[in-house]
Amino acid sequence: MELRQLKYFVKVAEMKNFSEAARLLNVTQSTLSQQIKQLEGELGVELFTRNSHHVDLTDIGKEFFPSALRTISEANTCIERIRDVQNLNVGELNIGVTYTFSLLLSEAVLQFRKLYPNIKLNIYCQSVEELMLMLDKEQIDVALSYRSSELFPNIESQTIFENNLSVVMNESHPLAKQKSISMKTLEKWNLALPTKGMQARNTFERLADVQKHNFSVMVEVNDINVLLNLIRQSLLVTLLSQATVGNQNGITSVPLDISDCTMEGCYHIRKDSYMKRSTKEFLRILCQEESFGLAKMNLF
Repeated sequence: MELRQLKYFVKVAEMKNFSEAARLLNVTQSTLSQQIKQLEGELGVELFTRNSHHVDLTDIGKEFFPSALRTISEANTCIERIRDVQNLNVGELNIGVTYTFSLLLSEAVLQFRKLYPNIKLNIYCQSVEELMLMLDKEQIDVALSYRSSELFPNIESQTIFENNLSVVMNESHPLAKQKSISMKTLEKWNLALPTKGMQARNTFERLADVQKHNFSVMVEVNDINVLLNLIRQSLLVTLLSQATVGNQNGITSVPLDISDCTMEGCYHIRKDSYMKRSTKEFLRILCQEESFGLAKMNLF
């Protein structure tokens, strides 16, 4: 049974005339008659009574008619939904983001909402390990983070932009006017750092070889907003990516006097998985954002 045959059946039932139904369907009368006979043959019943002047539904045809109408309506609804998804008029997008990376999303989220107000965005802030697990279980469509040193076999990662780990302090801090800051200088100040396992902290410890330095880590925080508020209101110093503090009032960053302190902002997807159009569009918007002030990659 084909959807086309159901449409032919319904039109004949409505018009009670093969020639008029054929005209409205823009097919020949012989084609229409053949398709109706094939439908009847597949069902093993007669749907119409016919004579030279009149066509009417049989009892079985009358019973079949509402079901045919519903099937056509549901098929049309499916087509409309597909078009809605293709045009980003409906749907959901599940985005996972690490705590450090989350501060970079605001402008992209607002721009996406402006362009596609009917797409629901679900944003999950987790550690990079938890996000990779969520991706593997297909609980999120895409994850955003700085590149991890750990490899995840089922995950494909693509660089969006490159950035440097920087020393971060409030704008009136004595270090704020420095051209660069060495690890030795950092030993003289109380530090408030992201907790162990967060990507900025991992990068710092990789660069610093902390066993060789006498750092005064007085505060550890796993919430970047809390950490930045502490920095803004005190003489505490932290280390974060330059991009993280790019739009923060009352805070500034100074480069580290050390080589190879690059942090790569990445998106991650499950290998061999289908990437939804809404995912591609969100990443396109994110990659075009000018707020980073960074070396961004032309991905889309």
